[in-house]
Amino acid sequence: MALLENVLERILYLFKAEGIEANKEQDILRKVGIPGTTYQELFSSKAEMVKQVTLFNIEMQKQEQIRLLASANNSVEEIMILLQDGISTLSKTNPLMISDMQQYYPESWMLTQDYLSNYSHHQNSAILNRGILQGYFRKDINLQLVTKIIMEQFFMMINPAVFPPNRYNLAEVFRSIYLYYVRGICTEKGGKMAEEYFSKNNL
Repeated sequence: MALLENVLERILYLFKAEGIEANKEQDILRKVGIPGTTYQELFSSKAEMVKQVTLFNIEMQKQEQIRLLASANNSVEEIMILLQDGISTLSKTNPLMISDMQQYYPESWMLTQDYLSNYSHHQNSAILNRGILQGYFRKDINLQLVTKIIMEQFFMMINPAVFPPNRYNLAEVFRSIYLYYVRGICTEKGGKMAEEYFSKNNL
């Protein structure tokens, strides 16, 4: 692994554990174990560092989803795998990382929103379309509208004004919003497969 990737990975781990603003730059250097000269060579500012960490995180999420989806047998499992990965990711991420990014790092937050609105939107739409053709999702659903609803539910879920992280467990919110919604758009055949997947994976 290249030096930059190694540093980004360690900083991302710190952000997920403690949030972004919990540490000043000197604290970050100490906790991830890199000298100030290396930090200055890699990043022009903390905002630039957060941006690079965000891009690294997005790429890691894409690669992890590709790896996970390779094990799916059908579109219902693909949706379930993405949901399960989302639950896992949220449960391992300090809510402060999201709120700090929203409040202090607009460029990085915009990159995150773009990833969700474009890459994730197209990914979910393609899976739903395959599921309709396979008979697992209902033919009467409006594909674009359902995909839009799925994405907007995600934005609602991570909005601290709607679900304050000190009052709600984001992983539980995720489960309550999505798992029941997916069952509603499944055919009888797809619903049975979803139920089996929920049971098998303790969702």
